[in-house]
Order: sequence, then C-alpha cells, then structure tokens
Amino acid sequence: MNFNEQKRITKHPVLEIPSSEIVYLYFDGKKLAAKKGEMLSSALIANNIDIFSYHQRDNSPQGISCANGQCAQCTVLVNGIAVKSCMTPVETGMEVETLIGAPSLSEEDKRVVESKTLVVEVDVLIIGAGPSGLQAALTLAEYGAKVLLIDDKDQLGGKLLLQTHKFFGSVEDSYAGTRGIDIAVLLGEKVRSSPNIEVWLSSPAIAVFSDKHVGVLMKEMYVLVKPRKLLIATGAREKMLAFPGNTLPGVYGAGAFQTLVNRDLVKSSNKVFIVGGGNVGIIAAYHAIQAGIDVVGVVEALPECGAYKVHEDKIRRLGVPIFTSHTIIAAHGKDKVDSVTISKIDENFKLIKGTEVTFNVDTILIAIGLDPVNEFHIKAEEAEMDVWSAGDAHEIAEASSAMFSGKIRGWEIALSLGLTKESVPIELKEKAAILKSKPGPVVENDISYENKGVYPIIRCNQEIPCNPCAAICPYNLIRILDGGLLGRPEYQKRGDEECIGCAQCVAICPGLAITLVDYNEDINYPKVTIPTELFEQKLEEGETLLVVDEHGQELGKYRVLRVRILKKFPKTQLVTIQLPKEIAPKAISFKTVQTEQFDPIEFNEEIIPDSAIICRCDRVTAGEIRALIKEGVRDANEIKAITRAGMGACGAKVCTSLIDRIFREEGVSREEYTPFTQRPLFVEVPLKHFLGYEEED
Repeated sequence: MNFNEQKRITKHPVLEIPSSEIVYLYFDGKKLAAKKGEMLSSALIANNIDIFSYHQRDNSPQGISCANGQCAQCTVLVNGIAVKSCMTPVETGMEVETLIGAPSLSEEDKRVVESKTLVVEVDVLIIGAGPSGLQAALTLAEYGAKVLLIDDKDQLGGKLLLQTHKFFGSVEDSYAGTRGIDIAVLLGEKVRSSPNIEVWLSSPAIAVFSDKHVGVLMKEMYVLVKPRKLLIATGAREKMLAFPGNTLPGVYGAGAFQTLVNRDLVKSSNKVFIVGGGNVGIIAAYHAIQAGIDVVGVVEALPECGAYKVHEDKIRRLGVPIFTSHTIIAAHGKDKVDSVTISKIDENFKLIKGTEVTFNVDTILIAIGLDPVNEFHIKAEEAEMDVWSAGDAHEIAEASSAMFSGKIRGWEIALSLGLTKESVPIELKEKAAILKSKPGPVVENDISYENKGVYPIIRCNQEIPCNPCAAICPYNLIRILDGGLLGRPEYQKRGDEECIGCAQCVAICPGLAITLVDYNEDINYPKVTIPTELFEQKLEEGETLLVVDEHGQELGKYRVLRVRILKKFPKTQLVTIQLPKEIAPKAISFKTVQTEQFDPIEFNEEIIPDSAIICRCDRVTAGEIRALIKEGVRDANEIKAITRAGMGACGAKVCTSLIDRIFREEGVSREEYTPFTQRPLFVEVPLKHFLGYEEED
C-alpha cells in the first residue's frame, strides 16, 4: 500500500503532524511503506493489517490488544524471530511474517556462552518514566540524590504522551490547564537537563531478586542494578472483560487505541464502540472524535457514568449516545470485529431479555478500569528492599494526582537518604488527598444571567479538584466556592472591577465548560464565544455551525463572526457567534456526530458465557474453568496445570481477575481458594541477553 493511501492521521485539531523518513518492510512477502522507528504494530495497522497471528490451539486470529508490552497478542515473526510488534521499532528491510501456531527457538538464541553481567549501583532506581516517576526524579535530584530512571518505552512521559486534552487539578502543583502531551515535554526537558538523573529508555525491568538487585534489559544488554532505594512508578494496566468474541482483532484496551491514534497518528478505526463510562472511556471517545473517527456509543453498567461530568457532557453534546445500565454481551465477526451487541441490565447486573441492540462497528474499546502494576513492589518487599511506590502503581487516580504523588515520594526518599531533615509538610499531603478525591454529586447550575456587559458563564456542576479558570483570571473575579480546589468556580464582580472579555478562562478550561457572553453591542443579539478543539483547520468567518446547549439539545445553525486563538492555548479555537438573547446563555458547543443503529440479536443471560475466552494466551474458556470449580477445584494453580490458564506470555496479568470473578460467580469466596503463584520474571527475554552469544568472526 502506498504511504499516502494508508490509514494515517494527516490533520488533527491538537496534534502536530511531523515529517517522517519513509522506509520499506515486507509482510508475508508484500512490500509495505512505514515510518522509520514507529512501532511495527502501528505500521501494520496503518497498512490495513489487523491479523498478526493465528493461535496454535484453535487457529483463531490474533490482533493488537494492549499496545503496551503487557500481553503477546500482537506477536509476529521478524526475520524468523518472534517479537511483540507493539514494542518493536520499524527498520528498513524487515522481513515480517504472520505467526502461525507456536514459534520455534531461533538459532541465535541457541548459541549461548557464559558472559559477565554488569552491576550498576545507584542511590535511587525509579522504574517508570510516567508522570509520577518524572516528578519523583526531579524532586530527588533537587536534593542531590543520584537517580537512575528507566522505562520500557522509547520516550519519556508514559501515558502523558497519549493525552491530548487539558488536565484538571492544580495549576501551581500539577500543570492544570495544560495538555498531557505538553506536560510530558516540560517534565522531560527538566529531567534531561538534570546532571543527577541518568535515563535509560527502551530498558524494561525484568525482575526483582532476593539479593536486592533489579534485572534490567538496557536495550540489548542485561544489567543488574543495585539501588539503595527503589521507587516503583510503573503505572497501571487495563482490566479486560470476558464475552463471546472478546479476542477478535479489533477488541482492545482504550490505552491501545490512544497509543495508535494520539502517539502513532494511525487512524485505526472508522467506527468505535466504547465499553466503560469512566474518565478513560469518555476521554477516549473524545480523542476518537478529534481524530475523525465515529463514536457509535458508550456503554456503562452502572446507572451513571463515573467520569467527570464535564467530560461526559462534552461527548453527549457532540451527539454520542451513552447507554447507562447496559453491558456488552458479544462482539461479532469472522476474522475481525464487524459489530457489537449490548443489552440492558437490572440492578443485579442480570441481562434483561429482549433489550439487545446491535451496532455496526469495526473496533471495540474496553475501558472498565485499571489495576496497579505492582508486582515489582510486591517482590521488592519480599526481598526486604527499601521500596516505595507512586502514581497508579500505588493507587489509581488522575495523572495530576500521580505527579503530586511522585513529588511526595521523592521527598520521603530524600529524607530516608539523609539528604534533608525536613519531613513532608502536612499541607502537601492534604493537597495530595484532594487531588485524588472522587468527583462530588452533580448539582443543577444556579446561574443568574444579566442582559448587559460581558461575563463568563461557568457550567461546572460537580466538585472536582480543578482551578485553572480561577488561577488565570487577571482580576481574580473567578473564585472557587468554599476555597481550595474542590469547590465549584463562580464569577463575581467586585466593586468597579468586572470582566474585560479576555476569554482566557474560556480557553484554559479542561472541560470546555465556560462560554463568554457579550451584550455590549446588542442586548437582543449578544455575542457568544464558545471553545472548540474539534476542527483540523482554523474556522473561517461566515461558516455555519450547529449550536447545542449543555444537554446536547440543538439550538439552531448560526454563522461564525470571529475566531480567536490565544498564544497560551494555540490548539483551542474561540469561536464567536451572535445569538438571540433567549438562547445565548444556553449555547455551549457544536454538534458534529451522527450514529447508526442496527437490528437486535438474541443472546443467553450468563454474565460470563461458557464460550468466552478467559486466558487469551492459551485460549482457555470460561466453561473449562467453571467446570473445574464445580468439580471442587479450589486452587488456581491446579486450574493452571490442567488447562494452561495463566501459563502464557502475559504471565497471568490479564486472566487472574477474570478467574477470580468466575470463582465468585460460583459462590466461592476469596478466602476459600488459593490464587496463582506469581512468577519471578515479568517480561519475556531472549536467553541471549542473559548469557551472551557467540560473535561472528
């Protein structure tokens, strides 16, 4: 496929499209164009290749799943060697093949000889260069600690690299009002410039050993690191669901989708359906729309979405339907996803027969929550190492909270090293608790409108930790009710000081929940300024847009009078239109999305049907596991020995929670069965990296 004909994102309202060197590789003998250095999985998907392998057990097609190196669903053969395509950069001339069945051990891995292993001693080893790891490294460096920061990716930033939206939280402490991709650059530049921080990228931690060493694959060399202190900042992995068709190519985590779309600029889908109404799922829906991908719907099992209300409102206003008290019951397709069926559920999460609805989609994103990547911390504690954890590896929360967590952990480690005598101030700990607090109840906006002057209308109807609008107002006219970060912001004139219409609050708001109404020229047809991040090009005066209120109700089509882009916020367009005074205070967004619905299909009522795959690596079904539990098996390790569930390349990272759920469904409590014994190694590593290999003469 010609590069210009591929599924590439060539225009985006937020992301810059960099120029790249084009190289050529071969997939099953066919010549393909790709970007040099991009992940092989992204190059293949851009070339319309979704099937990477066929499983050895039942010849089922396998595609990308996590895009994070946590599983092995994207394995292909490169020059005859099995590799994870999501962790393998493209090189010119690569010979790539579909993996059919189980790979064989390469001749290169057989030629092993004894070699010495480099041992590196350091004050602090930080595993993970995401928001918490970066902030911890900077804090420790300020106190004079020698820090080694490692990450398995080729860039600093972790999940910040996937976040195109502006962050909530505190402007002062966690860059609120700044996009995640920009925060990654800011923190990365600071880390790179610090003489006390050494960075190893593309260097995964392999294991934590009982002799207090950490094995690291530093690119192609195996190294043992002996730290005085160890900080785990490895983030989180996505939870998965079990349902018929859950392993089809096209079913993957929201993080994998964001990796393809926001990091690698691959338009992986035409129509997506999202399972999970928390922040991750709702934000993924917004990112899809920005990339020009239709979001057919979002399904949430609970009666209400768990996402911030302003996030939820953004996609509702765009016309995306959200099905609460619903669940997915099946994905359909032969070689990849072509449709999805959902159903209503009752208060006991049982399917309500006759409510099934099927949608035509090519991608299903699973965004039902996160689990901490804490296995390194557990092993370090067993080895009696001096270990801390930060960010999602410690507790699942927002990235703004993760940064603050890293700062506090860095301070605590510096204290333990004797580099400071000052304990972490109680004020910092209190602010950390606020940043990770859950959103408050939704309340109706109580806004009184004046038909004169100019002023912002703030539709923030839920307490969340966020203060950008208050922090940026030049006259301090926007204040957080009750003070702090958690109260709702409110605009109030003070004496002779009133709004000057600078619109900085409109541009900085992460929830796009602020508009500016100006009655100065015409009280009957005031001007309204609305923020948008959806248009690839700057809108032109005279264009017509469909305006909606905060509930997504259409208010009519109106012409654009003016478009501003403030220097501080170059990717947010401030669109001014003129509206009748009756609807001017209601206008908040523009509608751009349409949806498509198809006929229903009948399914059974089991929450996890017997046909659903539980262990993706070895294709073990819920029925196989359920049968053993009914026979009296009460040890997950016995299930592993009989079925191979948990023996695969992911190291039981995906199937453990699903097997736990089947035990619960069969009435077996957590105390009544033995969980999996955790493996000592966390990442598959070719033997040559441990023992060396013979050099050619």
